[in-house]
Amino acid sequence: MGVQTTIIEGIIASGGQRLDRVLADVSGISRERIKALLAEGRIMLGGEPASHASSKPAEGTPFRIDVPEVIAAEAQAQDIALNVVYEDDYLIVVDKPAGLVVHPAAGNLDGTLVNALLHHCAGQLSGIGGVARPGIVHRIDKDTSGLLVVAKTDAAHEGLAKQFADHSISRLYRAVVAGLPAPLSGTITGAIARSQFDRKKMALVEAKEDGGRGRHAVTHYKTVERLSVSASLVECRLETGRTHQVRVHMASIGHSLLGDPVYGRTPPRIRPILAQLKFSRQALHAAQLGFIHPISGESRDFSSMLPVDLVRLIDELRN
Repeated sequence: MGVQTTIIEGIIASGGQRLDRVLADVSGISRERIKALLAEGRIMLGGEPASHASSKPAEGTPFRIDVPEVIAAEAQAQDIALNVVYEDDYLIVVDKPAGLVVHPAAGNLDGTLVNALLHHCAGQLSGIGGVARPGIVHRIDKDTSGLLVVAKTDAAHEGLAKQFADHSISRLYRAVVAGLPAPLSGTITGAIARSQFDRKKMALVEAKEDGGRGRHAVTHYKTVERLSVSASLVECRLETGRTHQVRVHMASIGHSLLGDPVYGRTPPRIRPILAQLKFSRQALHAAQLGFIHPISGESRDFSSMLPVDLVRLIDELRN
């Protein structure tokens, strides 16, 4: 049996624009997907196969797009409970618990957020790049809790990815760190890349613009409360979003996150508290997330309360 296709036909309403942009606007398919369909010979322009995404067809030119049926994702759907903060036809915002991996990878082939979303969104995914899968546009670490937005359609994925690329997404994290930052608030700027000595770690390195290999990273921090002689609650607002950014940046100024098994140096007087509470993760929570809805254009802002384990840690430190 042949592959089922959906046919989209129409007329170019305005000339002088790139073909991929015009077709993306009228079809709701991402420009990257349009380019892939062009390469597969699935787009006709004026009765002839179109081949160049950059071509600028004249006004009134008829077009036809043959969109093949979305294929199933390789990851398997699993019935894993999700805390859904917001959902519509285009995207979903979830409050991820600590301990849940976002994407299947070596060592975590199932039991991930993607597996959970495939089950939760069954029949709702229009396909990211032609595959029925949730569009992961950003990640938070396995042992970091908090807010994450995921695309359900190609167009939403492209729109969100653009906002992450131009750093217009608003993200605020709350963290419990060792000591009391001095100054109490400030900006940490330091390029981040994979450590050459430990592939599981990220490190501050020279930025690519300066001949290095690191990606520019900026974190704005503010001390919210001094919890004890040895710990403080801080807020970190990300200007960029690099792997382990908050963890690396706070450690770089001598105030690593409590419980961080990779970058942390837990003060001796704090260790018994972590042991008593069985707190064995970095004390980090993605508390606020804001973006422009990629389809409606409306501003969306979400917030998440601190999870129970972090509340207990903060209470113990206060005492």
